[in-house]
Amino acid sequence: MTTPIEKLREYGYELPRPKPPVASYVPVTRTGNVLYVSGQISSADTGVVTGLLGDTMNVVQGGNAAELAALNVLSQIVHNGGVDLSRIKRVLKLTVFVASTPDFFEHHLVANGASNLIVGVLGDKGKHARAAFGVAALPLGAAVEVEAIVEVED
Repeated sequence: MTTPIEKLREYGYELPRPKPPVASYVPVTRTGNVLYVSGQISSADTGVVTGLLGDTMNVVQGGNAAELAALNVLSQIVHNGGVDLSRIKRVLKLTVFVASTPDFFEHHLVANGASNLIVGVLGDKGKHARAAFGVAALPLGAAVEVEAIVEVED
């Protein structure tokens, strides 16, 4: 059976070390068996993926940025939530924020980048409810931010 980390590698990723918060919050909180993962922006080792959908970025680029933000959510679960990816019982919900122009209407397609990675890595446990919003701007100029609610095993 393929582990979630092995599936991440099939996507070409290693689980990154999370970046520390840039403001006054904690990256992950837990109540019972539910983790709340603070919004994770589209960033990689090379820095923040910036842009504005409908202006400087297209849907494919936005989907790639959303995938990176979802990768950062998984990193927070492991490194700050203290939960191995194999102990995720269910991803309950993702909320995806997309920096976009007022006349951009394909937020749902950008958000698929995050959803597809989560389901690809976690299988049926990754199938989730979701909301996708267009926003005027995100922290550090990020193109996408993703937050998550995740149920974990005891």
